[in-house]
Amino acid sequence: MYKILIADDEPDVVSLIKDFFELEGYLVLTARDGAEAVAAVSKAPDLILLDINMPELDGLSVCRRIREEVSCPIIFLTARIEDHDKVEGFAAGGDDYVIKPFSLDELAARVAAHIRRDHREAKSGNRLVCGRLTIDYDSKQVTADGKDITLAKKEFQIIELLSKNAGQVYDKERIYERVWGYDAEGDSAVVAEHIRRIRAKLGKAGEEKHIETVWGMGYKWVK
Repeated sequence: MYKILIADDEPDVVSLIKDFFELEGYLVLTARDGAEAVAAVSKAPDLILLDINMPELDGLSVCRRIREEVSCPIIFLTARIEDHDKVEGFAAGGDDYVIKPFSLDELAARVAAHIRRDHREAKSGNRLVCGRLTIDYDSKQVTADGKDITLAKKEFQIIELLSKNAGQVYDKERIYERVWGYDAEGDSAVVAEHIRRIRAKLGKAGEEKHIETVWGMGYKWVK
């Protein structure tokens, strides 16, 4: 049984979604605000539905805070969305957006697709060693000389895509399609921000050389 966390400050919305997903066979956790959402991630949900416009600690802040602790998909719930909001949300570690009001059937389809994809990736297998760097595709961990490099889910997925296809050049649009999905609501501009963050984290371990920019074309993994 898959476990989902619903974080929204509107009780009616939470109740509606909770009842629907319980009938669909999910175990449902709920949080009334950002602080409760942060606390609830310790229960290891398989997916999080996160309202953006919560008081005090909003959904984007929650996502930034928990993304280093959880790798499960995070779907934002929001009443309205502009392109710059999408970029900010994806950069914070979100995986998808659903605009209110929404169809519960569509929401269920997106939840199922994200969970299915997430668990399929978890079974993809083996590891790659690049000098001091080790990429474990099963545990979704990257280490340098045995020390963990903490990565957000999308950061690891970008490393996974590039490293499994070392030497092949991927432009931002193709990386976006492969990592976020063809039907994702967003913009490929967010890829550059993720690459910047990955390089900074690898750089602290002295391994920033692995992602090379091919000017005018995209990025490639260098062993």
